[in-house]
Amino acid sequence: MFGAWPPGGRALGAWPPGGGRSWTLIAFDIPLDAAGRTGHRARMPSWIDFERDAPALAGKVRARLEAHTHMTLATLRRDGSPRISGTEAQLRDGELWIGSMWQARKALDLQRDPRYALHSGSDDPPGWTGDAKVAGRAEEVVQDDRVKELNGEAAANGPSHLFRLDIEEASVVELAPSGKELVITVWTPRDGAREIRRA
Repeated sequence: MFGAWPPGGRALGAWPPGGGRSWTLIAFDIPLDAAGRTGHRARMPSWIDFERDAPALAGKVRARLEAHTHMTLATLRRDGSPRISGTEAQLRDGELWIGSMWQARKALDLQRDPRYALHSGSDDPPGWTGDAKVAGRAEEVVQDDRVKELNGEAAANGPSHLFRLDIEEASVVELAPSGKELVITVWTPRDGAREIRRA
């Protein structure tokens, strides 16, 4: 489903930058298939845009992402089938970033088709308190000084990849205080934050 961003002139902090422009996006609830292609596209919401629009939810997502070093990244193979890879992520300068070893499969996937989904680390029951998911499109950053700054040791001995992650959907899944239902809070640029409960 396609739609103009923001719908009905709905404001989102300083988004879109400069004002007076219409932004088009693909809602994350469409299947992740081979239809998406790289190429010129309008800028999607960044982490800071999400944080301005839904600060409470963004705080929960940040806490989940920062609770574990290792996360799971979903990308698309050349034939459109999904690939799952381990990754690390960091929040810096109002953006969500991931790095990659040079020419790793996940990096080649993102260069070809920028769509991704990132899942936070998760605790085993009974200590499980919730998960976070972020999905959208990745944009590779190739400035050498920026790559070295953010990739750190991984970039010290040779080339590496750095991707900035735009956000088309973010969510947190938690257990309700009663312990009898799940509380799912989802944010999209079109609809803002909404809550879903499942027994």
